[in-house]
Amino acid sequence: MASKRKKATQRVPHIRYFDYNLLAIMLLLLIFGMVMMYSASAYMATLKFGNPSFWLMKQIKAAALGMIGLAICIRLDYHIFKKFAFPIALLSLALCVYVLFTESINGSSRWIYIGGLSIQPSEIAKVAVIIFLAALISKIPKELRDTKQVIKCFLIVSPLLGAVALANLSTAIIIAGIAFIMLFVASPNKQAFMLIIALGVAGLALFITMFSYRSERIKVWLHPEDYDKGFQTLQGLYAIGSGGLFGRGLGESMQKMGYVPEAQNDMIFSIICEELGVFGAVCIIVLYLLLIWRLMIIAINAKDLFGTYIVVGILSHIALQVIMNIAVVTNTMPNTGVILPFISYGGTSMSVLVAEMGLALSVSKGIELT
Repeated sequence: MASKRKKATQRVPHIRYFDYNLLAIMLLLLIFGMVMMYSASAYMATLKFGNPSFWLMKQIKAAALGMIGLAICIRLDYHIFKKFAFPIALLSLALCVYVLFTESINGSSRWIYIGGLSIQPSEIAKVAVIIFLAALISKIPKELRDTKQVIKCFLIVSPLLGAVALANLSTAIIIAGIAFIMLFVASPNKQAFMLIIALGVAGLALFITMFSYRSERIKVWLHPEDYDKGFQTLQGLYAIGSGGLFGRGLGESMQKMGYVPEAQNDMIFSIICEELGVFGAVCIIVLYLLLIWRLMIIAINAKDLFGTYIVVGILSHIALQVIMNIAVVTNTMPNTGVILPFISYGGTSMSVLVAEMGLALSVSKGIELT
């Protein structure tokens, strides 16, 4: 009888898991983002290029490239990235340094042009830091109980942080936030993080005071009505206020008609609020919360530490960008130029975010259900 039971248990197969819920939520955000991006950009695209779909088509191409990356990541065993974590980080650092010497556009050097493609290395740096730190943490989980080891891990990524900060401070803050959260989750020693926060605040204050245009952003944030550069913030707030509970209706925004500059980019959340009201804004926030929840489920159930910390890094990336974008649009924090994931216009960012979901789904495939 006992032998029969043993054979029966041995026959029970391990069922491979795949998080279709995560994929569905991401696709919902993508579809909604395309609709809102077209609504926010069609008027200005017609004026500038004579084609209302100009920015939409570019966004679709970026999303399609990201979907190719997603499909490749799903098919690959995510452990392959562990082998190349250090070279990926080095390549990312090299690109971020190289971009500092390229031609400046609108006062900043952030893009590398290869053929007809424009690549923003700082977006690639986010993924590089996630993969590199996930590989590092999974190798030395016990050592991270020591304060010195936690500080060392953070200092290892500091050259990349510095290179990104020179061109794009807001992205450097996000990368620092990703690294902080990954290490915070990995280490039971919380004293080290008080020191990291103190050093980070001091470094940020120094960096802001070194560049007058960055310190000016603080003044604009506090009193947007007193500065010409506060025009975008004020118009965004007008858009949010005029939306009411259910909004003016899809496509009926007035502020997108030149009042909110680059409405399809960082300020698209204000157009969502104007056209769909508080109801639409809450729906979007709920979708993001569901996305983060699914990523948490994958991180908790991943079969190894490397998979867990990859997903923790991706979760941190998305959560930080959502929080910072909404905070900027509502003038809760100074303008930082952070896009809203899957919704705002942005080629490299869109491709990277979608490909990251493929990496998370690859981790989910390693989960076994019995």
